[in-house]
Amino acid sequence: MDEAGHRFLVEVGTERGAEVLGELGAAPAAPADIDGADRVAERAASRMGRSLDTAGLKDLLYAGADSPIWADVAQRCLACGNCTAVCPTCFCTNVADHTDLSGDLSERSRVWDSCFNADFSHLHGGNVRESTSSRYRQWMTHKLASWVDQFGMSGCVGCGRCVTWCPAAIDITEEAARLREEAAR
Repeated sequence: MDEAGHRFLVEVGTERGAEVLGELGAAPAAPADIDGADRVAERAASRMGRSLDTAGLKDLLYAGADSPIWADVAQRCLACGNCTAVCPTCFCTNVADHTDLSGDLSERSRVWDSCFNADFSHLHGGNVRESTSSRYRQWMTHKLASWVDQFGMSGCVGCGRCVTWCPAAIDITEEAARLREEAAR
């Protein structure tokens, strides 16, 4: 706790995480602190203007790979990558080679990239995802389905940044709801 009374509550997920907290001298949270954090989270959730029904969403996205909804989204999507640039869980990168003007020094580095860039999925034989619809489908399916397979949780933290920064006003929660409605028909 600092002088202003700010606290951070941490849920330890690994032994290494517990070691790090131990090195920092972290103390177990008091029941009042846990209750206070729960109240803050509940207040924040009650002020949110949208929600995402995640029940069965992973299977819905996998089953909806050929849905016409992807083409509809692609007509609106600018493929600008704003959603991936502001997402706290996006981690797409590329490798860039740089050579100085003399040709004596070259450097390889990893740089941020976006799965919305047209050449992101370029392989030796061509581009795997040439269309905006296939790139949007990949992004949304990765966030809400295959991320669960990889990490055991959703890749969406519910911050709404992708919605806020989308110049085409595409809302991932609305697109998921549309897929759900289509599957119900």
